[in-house]
Amino acid sequence: MDSREERFRKVRSTESIGPWPFVTRTVYRFEDSTAYVWSSRHARKNLTLPEMLEDEARILRGRQFWAPATLNWWIGMIFAVGASLFIAASVLSLLPNEKQTFGLTATQVNAVYFAGSIPFTLAAYLQLYQTNHAQPSQVGDGKNARPTIFLGWKPANIGWLSCLLQFLGTVLFNANTFDAMLPSLSWFQQDLFVWVPNYVGSVFFLASGYLAFAEVSHAYWSWNTNDLSWWVVFVNLLGCLFFMASALCAFITPGPVNETAATLATLFTLVGAIGFFVGAVLSLPEASQTIS
Repeated sequence: MDSREERFRKVRSTESIGPWPFVTRTVYRFEDSTAYVWSSRHARKNLTLPEMLEDEARILRGRQFWAPATLNWWIGMIFAVGASLFIAASVLSLLPNEKQTFGLTATQVNAVYFAGSIPFTLAAYLQLYQTNHAQPSQVGDGKNARPTIFLGWKPANIGWLSCLLQFLGTVLFNANTFDAMLPSLSWFQQDLFVWVPNYVGSVFFLASGYLAFAEVSHAYWSWNTNDLSWWVVFVNLLGCLFFMASALCAFITPGPVNETAATLATLFTLVGAIGFFVGAVLSLPEASQTIS
């Protein structure tokens, strides 16, 4: 049997699609009338393409949430832990008489946010690490050993860009949630050390979420409710939108605190974290289709 590298020398035609300037799906048709399909998300996460699954496997995929042998499953679980801590901190912040809530002060609640930012960063880095070792659209035998790449540089790859921006956003969330625990910050210091990294991190998250959505859609927009991967990135994108709304409401001005804006910022953070939690949970059955 021809090796994969030899087969690609016999490609008769290719059909590529994707949101310009990216290619997210390519079909290679060979001289022997067979075809090979490459899809960006499935290649970088080493997943079986939906069309390659039997009907029974399609049903089982929606029920299987236990796949700890796969990196994809751990990424989803770690994201879920981070999102859970953000949800908990947001709920504590929204409850009346915050300082009396379970005996926690505002600084301690902010510490819960900071604790949640750590799993976010770890999971985002694992995604980036995974993407650095993804199967390109056309290479030699995929079984060949590859060097370990901790950061990499693939700006033409939409999945890599999405993972990089998300990782950078989580690092900024580490900074802003840590700075929020600092005592006696002036309004200017709060804007500089807390709001600025929050806002920029939210911009990175929103860009990352949209790129991941476009990667799965193979277009600028799609509505494909029958695809589990589409639901994962769609719900994550909604979470990114609410994080962005939260950052916009969190800007501090001189004078008395705007309680309405502060409450909206926390509420939007809560909804955004719920979006990330749901997306993380949905990614667990998707991980069950990791190619061994």
